[in-house]
Amino acid sequence: MNLEYTTADKEGNLEYPVCPLCGSDRREFLFRLNGPYKIARCAACGVHYLHPRLIESAIRDAYQQSSYYQGGTCGYADTSYNDQERALRATFKRLLNNLSRRGLTGGDVLEVGCGYGYLLDEARTYFDLRVGTDFSGAAAATARATGAEVFVGGIEEVPRDSRFDCVIATQVIEHVYQPLFFVEQLVNHTKSGGHIVLATPDMGGVLRKTMGRRWPSFKVPEHVLYFDSRTLSMLMSRVGLRDVRRLPYPHAFPLGLIAAKFRLRMPPLLARVNVWVPATTVAVYGTVSNG
Repeated sequence: MNLEYTTADKEGNLEYPVCPLCGSDRREFLFRLNGPYKIARCAACGVHYLHPRLIESAIRDAYQQSSYYQGGTCGYADTSYNDQERALRATFKRLLNNLSRRGLTGGDVLEVGCGYGYLLDEARTYFDLRVGTDFSGAAAATARATGAEVFVGGIEEVPRDSRFDCVIATQVIEHVYQPLFFVEQLVNHTKSGGHIVLATPDMGGVLRKTMGRRWPSFKVPEHVLYFDSRTLSMLMSRVGLRDVRRLPYPHAFPLGLIAAKFRLRMPPLLARVNVWVPATTVAVYGTVSNG
């Protein structure tokens, strides 16, 4: 689905989009953030999105830099991805356990936006074949060390005839400029009867409502979409996924990262302690029917 927009900045790096989910140009603004950025809510479908936003080519350049996962431009500005390894692995273990309890594991798995491959590594006992993608060549190389096959780039780099029993994209959809097209691509790589799992910061969560404009997951300019359980489920239903359901997604964070959000410093040993923070992430899954 191609949506029109106008560009209006002297450098040609900003664009002023219509709703990326439904194409409506009717909106209200909830917050003004740093610089020109504001959070818009679509008056037609209710999804929240960044307005204006960087053109996609500009933000993709940042994703491809090796510094992205080391606290560079955009990326994990408060701490490196490596510093979050213990917390991320704990988070992914619980996610995989929740998937297993629902019969969503087994066979082949594709993770889009796999980073350093922590989820793929934890998935060894849950899936027979593990495949990933990431825009960062350095991250992809690290992820391959887990024994997974990892492509550099997006979903389009996966061979067209490859089909998976489960396709997972955690903390990815908020970066996506054309969400319907993106999920359609995921569907094209999922076996009939297979499942797609999406997880993203929860726009409708207590944490976001409590923190208002200070919510860390607004994370401009790289996050361009903001979902709650209703709008994320709506996205999946619009591309034809069946039995769309919410999935529990407990999320652990290093105490040092939480402290950094409040500009506080922690002793190194204490900073590595994992803290489970509620109401941070919303996750849904749906079933693919290709036949």
